[in-house]
Amino acid sequence: MRPLRHPVLAVLTGALALGGLTACTEKSDAKAGEDGTIGVTAADTACDTTAKTAKAGKVTLAIANKGKRATEVEIVMPDGRIVSEKENIGPGVTYTLTAEVKAGDYEIACRPGMVGHGVRQKLTVSGGGAAARDPRLDAAVSAYRDYAQDQADQTLPKVKVFTDAIRAGDLAAAKKAYAPSRIGWERTEPVAESFGDIDPKTDTRADGLEKGQKWTGWHRLEKALFADGRIGAEEKSLATRLDTDLKDWQRRVGRAVITPTSMANGAKDLLDEVATGKVTGEEERYSHTDLVDFKANVEGAEKAYTLLKPVAKAHDAALVRRLDARFAALDKQLDAYRPSAGSYAFTSYDKVKEAQRKKLSDGVNALAEPLSKLAAAVVGK
Repeated sequence: MRPLRHPVLAVLTGALALGGLTACTEKSDAKAGEDGTIGVTAADTACDTTAKTAKAGKVTLAIANKGKRATEVEIVMPDGRIVSEKENIGPGVTYTLTAEVKAGDYEIACRPGMVGHGVRQKLTVSGGGAAARDPRLDAAVSAYRDYAQDQADQTLPKVKVFTDAIRAGDLAAAKKAYAPSRIGWERTEPVAESFGDIDPKTDTRADGLEKGQKWTGWHRLEKALFADGRIGAEEKSLATRLDTDLKDWQRRVGRAVITPTSMANGAKDLLDEVATGKVTGEEERYSHTDLVDFKANVEGAEKAYTLLKPVAKAHDAALVRRLDARFAALDKQLDAYRPSAGSYAFTSYDKVKEAQRKKLSDGVNALAEPLSKLAAAVVGK
């Protein structure tokens, strides 16, 4: 599960890379630099930008968080769709966010604490359309969409086994079916936000709920089964709701806006989440099936990388060699926790010692670092 946030319907999300930033203040009549760069100074109550206008094509936000809380910075369309974003920018941290944008009216939003509407500045983009399309990247996106659709199609029958067991009041069968029902969803998490509000409906933990949000989905049922050891009327109702929400997910895959850079950035952000959050055991805190999630997350990220690899290799062959090696090393690490390749009977995560968890985190981080450069290699920047 990713941290709860606004639904993402990305238009053309851009490359993310660590970078520096000079101090910036808002200039209402200023334009983006010749290279499309706009300085963004985020603070706890402010979001100052160095430009209000930019030319269509590549726009780069050079972000510095001067506040005391982590923030999220987004490029937002008038209807609320997020074009590109970077979340969890810590105090004192700088970050460079690049996106391809078409002519139109946008807002640059800073969301201190990564909650609420945030502080926003207008951005007008004029001129021609976005950069010319690369047929190789179109093919990669098409193939990843097919992959996501296949995962959704395969997930629904597995979820029905899980929810049928709940509706039948069969606690043992429901526990057995829980982890397999989640594999397809976890594989598509690199682009989960392109499915809108499906993630918060189906994959939110209790500590990820927004004010007034009802707790639904897998983890609500996980607690009932593995922690409380009960199936009541509410759980049976929530099982049916999970079926309904995931059927909605299945329908949305074909309409979701997925781009080469959203694939690359989503894969990297997901592995960051694995390394810093999921590795603690917070995701599957009741069932301890975390390693099933880890493996599925890595598979989904690796699928995105594999499809983008031919283009990335043309721009940065050395990066591709590093990524090949890091994916292979992490796959080998995870294999040590299951009886055979292809099996999803992973070791219960409560049996994995702290030193072993640290090694897993290190392995994920070792992959995430070069993976952060994939988006830039894909667009040739």
